Amino acid sequence: MKLLRLKPGHGEVLLAEGDLEVPAQEAELIAAFRRELDAGMWAAVPTTSPQGRREAEMVKSFHDVPRDAERVIFFPRAAGGAR
Repeated sequence: MKLLRLKPGHGEVLLAEGDLEVPAQEAELIAAFRRELDAGMWAAVPTTSPQGRREAEMVKSFHDVPRDAERVIFFPRAAGGAR
């Protein structure tokens, strides 16, 4: 699994990569996931719809990420907006 951050003008930046079957690597992925959420980022797992459209499922916890997901993408929350 790869954890990536969207960086405007740069595309995706690799934050962490590891195998969920290796406990030490899973712990590193969980720690990196938590750091991004604590920094105010949102997380999404890319998916493909039955019609072939690229979509994403928002996740709020590492345990919400499907075990077979290839990557999780972090992106900043939108600025402004109504409260």
